[in-house]
Amino acid sequence: MIMNEKENEMPALDVVVMAAGKGTRMKSGLPKVLHQLGGRALLDHVMVAAAGLAPRRVIVVTGHGAAQVRSAAQAIAARSGLAGCDTVLQEPQLGTGHAVQQALPLLPDDGICLVLNGDVPLIEADTLRALVAACGGERLALLTVDMPDPTGYGRVVREDEAVRAIVEHKDASEAQRAIREVYTGFMAAPNHLLRDWLGRLTNDNVQREYYLTDVVKLAVQDGRAVRALACPDRVQVDGVNSPVQLAELERAFQLRQARALMEQGVRLADPARFDVRGSLECAQDVEIDVNCVFEGAVALGEGVRIGANCVIANARIGAGAVIHPFTHIDGEKLGVEVGEGALIGPFARLRPGTRLGPQVHIGNFVEVKNSVLGRGAKANHLAYLGDADVGERVNYGAGSITANYDGANKHRTVIGDDVHVGSNCVLVAPLTLGAGSTLGGGSTITKDTPPGALAVARGKQVNVPQWKRPAKKGG
Repeated sequence: MIMNEKENEMPALDVVVMAAGKGTRMKSGLPKVLHQLGGRALLDHVMVAAAGLAPRRVIVVTGHGAAQVRSAAQAIAARSGLAGCDTVLQEPQLGTGHAVQQALPLLPDDGICLVLNGDVPLIEADTLRALVAACGGERLALLTVDMPDPTGYGRVVREDEAVRAIVEHKDASEAQRAIREVYTGFMAAPNHLLRDWLGRLTNDNVQREYYLTDVVKLAVQDGRAVRALACPDRVQVDGVNSPVQLAELERAFQLRQARALMEQGVRLADPARFDVRGSLECAQDVEIDVNCVFEGAVALGEGVRIGANCVIANARIGAGAVIHPFTHIDGEKLGVEVGEGALIGPFARLRPGTRLGPQVHIGNFVEVKNSVLGRGAKANHLAYLGDADVGERVNYGAGSITANYDGANKHRTVIGDDVHVGSNCVLVAPLTLGAGSTLGGGSTITKDTPPGALAVARGKQVNVPQWKRPAKKGG
């Protein structure tokens, strides 16, 4: 028998994200779903997981901090490539069933509704995909998990293995509270069936709320199949209700990332002391010491070594480069690039717009901002390079700075190849130092220097013979 291709097609998917809660136990003015895990809002993690299923639309149910959540949801949707993102307001908040009711006008009857929780950030797209498949456009599908301590969760009540109901903890009998299989808050159902079930909900319970979980007993009453899908990993369905839980999930998230990197061959000194708050791309033979934080988009080339206690954000580090301990690199929007074989730190700072060529040395307490350094240039101690174009093999002395700001505008300093800048020099921009020129230590340079010249600009030394220091009174 030849099957019609359309008969095998899964109905269109519509995702509803519950994000209306205040999160009282967070003790914060920030809406709970906007608290961050791994450098991104909880809501961001959930919506990105949903994006992996290419849904027809995503509907975010807002409540507390609705304007903030709406703005964040739209930005996340645009960044994640979601086809459409709508928000609806739940006001007042009368329970989870009431929350999904607010989305009904945006749910065409021909689709499947996947209900997600905006405060459960580690759910994976593959798990959601399996839940939608379990629904199949024909039945109610629930994601469940075995919980050693199920306190506070809705219990999955079965008869002869068939799911008959979900009973909320506050309404459960002692026998039901002994059940360890609990509902995770993730559900998939055909839109037309869900619409009917939501219209029949009542608030006849201890909390006087409209429970979404009551659709299970309504499905059973209607003779509809209810399928429970066991979640393979409990951390995927752990929610955030307090700073303690947020911190616990942060460590679980970071360990997940650390393991993935180590499986690729990255050597981490201690995966428990490692944080990625964005994306980290590593080539072969990368080594990362303890207490390092990576933010934004960071790429590490082959053989890169990162010392302890470094913070690196929005940067590309070339092959063989060594970032010594306590270095701070933050490219922000302009980015930072470190060339192959460069040596950076310890205690160095690279700011946005920095471009370092191969074999460049930036030493302790050196700050570089919006500057380009050619191959082999060195600034090894206690120096500042801002808005500068530095040639190859330049030696930039300790204590020297570019005075790039005149109080109103920034100006560039151009330093040619093979220039030697003595210690404690001030280069007042705009300024050009010709190739091969030398600056005497302690000079304040305000005029361009020709190639190969020696420039000295400092007060004449005066020696006073037999001079006596002032003495303390009464000493």
